[in-house]
Amino acid sequence: MINTSNSLSIIGDITQPYITARRFFFFVLVVSTVFYLSAKFVSVIGVNGFNFLDLILTFLFIICLPWTVVGFWNGIIGFCIMQMSSDAVSAVTPFLLPSPILSEHPHSQGEREATIHSFDIITTSTALLFCIRNEDVDAVFDNINAMVTGLAATEFAQHFHVYILSDTTDMLIAEAEEKRIRELELQFADKIKITYRLRETNAGFKAGNIRDFCDRWGVNHDFFIPLDADSFMSTRAILILVRMMQAHSRVGILQHLTVGLPSHSAFTRIFQFGMRLGMRSYTVGSAWWQADCGPYWGHNAIIRTMPFIEHCTLPQIVGTGALSGDILSHDQIEAVMMRRAGYECRIYPVEDGSFEENPPSILEFLRRDLRWCQGNMQYLKLLGLKRLKPTSRYQLLFAIGMFIGAPATLIFWIIIALRLLISGTETLFFDPAEAKNLVFMYMFMGFVPKIATLAHVMLNKELSAKFGGRLKVGIGAILETIFSFLLVPVAEASEAIFLFRLVFGKVIGWGAHKRGVHQLSFEDALHKLLPHTLIGIAFAVAFGSLGTTAFWWTLPMNLGLILCIPFAMITTNFKFGQVLKYTGLCATPEEIDSSSCLIDVLKGRLHDT
Repeated sequence: MINTSNSLSIIGDITQPYITARRFFFFVLVVSTVFYLSAKFVSVIGVNGFNFLDLILTFLFIICLPWTVVGFWNGIIGFCIMQMSSDAVSAVTPFLLPSPILSEHPHSQGEREATIHSFDIITTSTALLFCIRNEDVDAVFDNINAMVTGLAATEFAQHFHVYILSDTTDMLIAEAEEKRIRELELQFADKIKITYRLRETNAGFKAGNIRDFCDRWGVNHDFFIPLDADSFMSTRAILILVRMMQAHSRVGILQHLTVGLPSHSAFTRIFQFGMRLGMRSYTVGSAWWQADCGPYWGHNAIIRTMPFIEHCTLPQIVGTGALSGDILSHDQIEAVMMRRAGYECRIYPVEDGSFEENPPSILEFLRRDLRWCQGNMQYLKLLGLKRLKPTSRYQLLFAIGMFIGAPATLIFWIIIALRLLISGTETLFFDPAEAKNLVFMYMFMGFVPKIATLAHVMLNKELSAKFGGRLKVGIGAILETIFSFLLVPVAEASEAIFLFRLVFGKVIGWGAHKRGVHQLSFEDALHKLLPHTLIGIAFAVAFGSLGTTAFWWTLPMNLGLILCIPFAMITTNFKFGQVLKYTGLCATPEEIDSSSCLIDVLKGRLHDT
């Protein structure tokens, strides 16, 4: 039952000084940078006057800026904190225990020991929710088995209850799930409670699945931890989250930083290596100013149950269009509603024990990306929610802006081509030297979060050793940079095409992903990526006919599109993945560390293909 006692609320409200000043400072940095870059752009294209097409170009350029500028300053701030602070995590997470208590409040020796002891004790009830739908049963239940085994071996096993919440529609898969459930129940009888529930419909998607849990069993638990089919959390990570939630009664959502599971897929390895580089500085920087209005990513987080039930019921979006009905991207809306209710949403920016499985191919990556795109566009109809914190409202706008930039970029380059055609020559349209500087500045800013973390890793011998050493980190960074240059144009083209189709009612829905390592065939790649290839060829021909400079400037974008089919096939090639694995390139610390909590989970998964 729910622990209603306040005895474990050691601190309660978290005090973090100068948050308003930090947010104002960050706001000034972002706005001034956007203004400077916009003014620079106007001066570049206005060399011989400024017409209506130039005005549209400037508007599109400004639309594309916020995502890059925010990432740039998050990376810079994160790097400064990581380099200048002896403990970067403590610098942005005042809810860490027990060290903040001991440093901020003088206690006698007996009181200090009592405080640490009370932090170690777990008296609350936590539900682990595995949300699955038509997934690979063995892969999912191997993860579940490993997590339950770890919890069952602790003295706190009785304080956890595992729920497998299935929305599976394939009856053969459902039967396999039920078989594995019976095995789990037999294996962990009298150690930890396990409940399986098969829903008849997928109403409300994942959010509806969790809401059904809340309606049935939520009252029995203080907290719950939502987990995806590809999620894994170590026992240590779970216990830390529970203890911090017990200690801070005003935290409604505590999101653990989640990183990728080791993989044999070349696409996955390179992708998550880049994510790992960019995530560290970006997350530390954003946590510094977002503070109590932090993110929630829908999984690998701990949530206070009763406030969630009372304040985070998702609205139905009225209407009949593609953006109406159930909300796909439920996480950020639930976070802003939790914050509106007076509970804090915090991130625990530690890369320790919280994992997810990243897509094994570009096609699966795009499918996930477009589902997020559709879900985030629904936020357009939720911006009018009342009493949201300013930072929470920014998060919704930022989530929309992540994808609005894609069609803006595509239209931007089409108008550039038209403008060049009208001008007849490049020099009558823009100042080539200044344009070159602006392009370099914009591209550099986009890579700053990765550059910042890379610099931090390379400057720290012990940290770089966890990734295989400085040489491998450097080679991996070069490989990942090439990978990003090829991937980003394809993702942006996909988002742009999808958003144009979304206007006419085309939706993507919610289905199971193909998570296993597999080789993409030429036919599959051609079927999905032919439009991207044709767009790339069309741009290359158009800009090549308009001028040599324009051709070379757009080549990085066009190459990604033109080469997307061979890129998709090469990055799923088994031999390429094996080469990366055996050479240790783009490896994560968990793959290198033989004592990692993932060893049991990965048995048989990282086998030779």
